[in-house]
Amino acid sequence: MTEATSQALTQAMDKASRLVLMGFDVDGVLTDGSLYFSSLGDEIKAFSSLDGHGLKMLQRAGVAVAIISGRSSRALELRAVNLGIDELHMGVEDKRARLNGLAARRGIELERIGYMGDDVVDLPILRACGFSATVADAHDEVFARVDYVATRGGGRGAVREVCDLILRAQGKWDAAMAGYLS
Repeated sequence: MTEATSQALTQAMDKASRLVLMGFDVDGVLTDGSLYFSSLGDEIKAFSSLDGHGLKMLQRAGVAVAIISGRSSRALELRAVNLGIDELHMGVEDKRARLNGLAARRGIELERIGYMGDDVVDLPILRACGFSATVADAHDEVFARVDYVATRGGGRGAVREVCDLILRAQGKWDAAMAGYLS
């Protein structure tokens, strides 16, 4: 690891250590970005169970989870219910405004909120929050403008990687793992 990479990771961990809420985009982050439609017009999405468990671990450790997506789908509604995520915001055109509203409603400073997105439409929200992350297969314009770039792609464990990073940054990793190692 180069010194610049090490410094960037240290800075990302410092920012992640302050989070009380972490938000996620869906298409390209919680999924691989592919859109599937049945012959009846139903949208079908594939979600990673690794990512889902990471989101549950974050919640158990006291970090709230939100989903803020530009698209709406029944599949996403069902996944959010399955994961116990009550901050589900679908069909959002202005994600930054939604983040501001969420922060105000919950009484959280933006520096204590993170977001993970993958495309240029996510740049306003990524730049507004205290910690920003993206997937390995994000749009090129996003890479230079986030605090952390996962080594994995969207829907392929990138969300889990970021959840684990947050838990480690907050000193909650050992406690999160204790139940699995005893």
